Amino acid sequence: MAQVSEEREDRVDATGAHPAATPGTPEPGDAGRPATPEFPGTAGASATSETPQAAATPAVSETSGTGEAARLSAAGTAAADAPAASRTGEAGGDPAKTPAASATGAAEPPGTADAESGASDTPAPPEAVKKASKAGRNLPAAIGVALLLGAAIIVSLLTVRYLFIGIIAIAIAVGTFEFAGVLRRVADIRVAIVPVLVGGQAMIWLAWPFGREGALTAFVLTVLACLLWRLPGGAKGYLRDISASTFAAAYLPLFGAFAAMLVPPHDGVGRVLTFLIGVVASDTGGYIAGVLGGKHPMAPTISPKKTWEGFAGSVIGGVVAGALTLSLMLDGHVWQGVIFGVAIVLTATLGDLVESLIKRDLGVKDMGTLLPGHGGIMDRLDSLLPSAVVSWLLLSAFVPV
Repeated sequence: MAQVSEEREDRVDATGAHPAATPGTPEPGDAGRPATPEFPGTAGASATSETPQAAATPAVSETSGTGEAARLSAAGTAAADAPAASRTGEAGGDPAKTPAASATGAAEPPGTADAESGASDTPAPPEAVKKASKAGRNLPAAIGVALLLGAAIIVSLLTVRYLFIGIIAIAIAVGTFEFAGVLRRVADIRVAIVPVLVGGQAMIWLAWPFGREGALTAFVLTVLACLLWRLPGGAKGYLRDISASTFAAAYLPLFGAFAAMLVPPHDGVGRVLTFLIGVVASDTGGYIAGVLGGKHPMAPTISPKKTWEGFAGSVIGGVVAGALTLSLMLDGHVWQGVIFGVAIVLTATLGDLVESLIKRDLGVKDMGTLLPGHGGIMDRLDSLLPSAVVSWLLLSAFVPV
């Protein structure tokens, strides 16, 4: 068959066109073999099997432009498959792919050949070129933002401690905007933003003079306001929107009100610091242990980067911080601090997993972009909010006012 290819090449070079071939007609030089009928799609296969022999035959010189013009004019015909296969083999192409594609008339998707050969005209995205940091975030930016936030909190507590309630109120308002915005953009869920914002501020500020009674009363009134606010919108999506509004009011301002209730007692600064240091120690211990030795995923379908090694680091950090802060700042017992630390680790981890599950359900990576290296305010409140409730309950029991 190598001779057949050469004879066809001679005919092509001499006439400038490919001779038509009748399917099933034996080629010159094949007289000794029975003719095999060809069916649609088999021409490429036969040409493919002959390609290695054709590739071993010295290339036939072509008149400049003649061979290429002939190949272009005869594209898509079965008669052009065999010479195309031989040229492909001589040029170093893929003999098993080109004839089959031309015989069936199917075009390859752009970039297919390049992808198989290891080359591509499209530049690789930066994520593929630059290996992602094992830390999973912009670490310098994250540390800088954390230091600024910590400094603002410490200054407020050491000057006029009630300023810390204002910081809580601002963070809750921004977090509510972020949460409501994500729900509307991604899932077309409309939180009753005005009642939730106004009622949320009422929960936080009423928790200062009236404690939990003031916060719970404001929460109930907020839910009633949401029911009325959504009425003009009609029946479509009413239950969905009211459920999201009630959840937003409970998850953000109501939980945040328990952090505000830590401030009024005479040792309020120590209570707030015990709460914050416990959460920070839990997060930091888990982060360091997870980055350095995290190998066993804790909840791979919810938060793939959270590992059991990281959880162990959280327990160590939380217990040490709880034992030290509760005994030194609040005159409590070490064993109370140990219990407090374990409880904070559990609630902080639960809050992190809950928000990860919410974001996975919505299909977003972060709730916002306000804090470089962290995401949004909501992404920093995830472990603080449920921990505030547990902190107030345990500190009220361990160190009564």
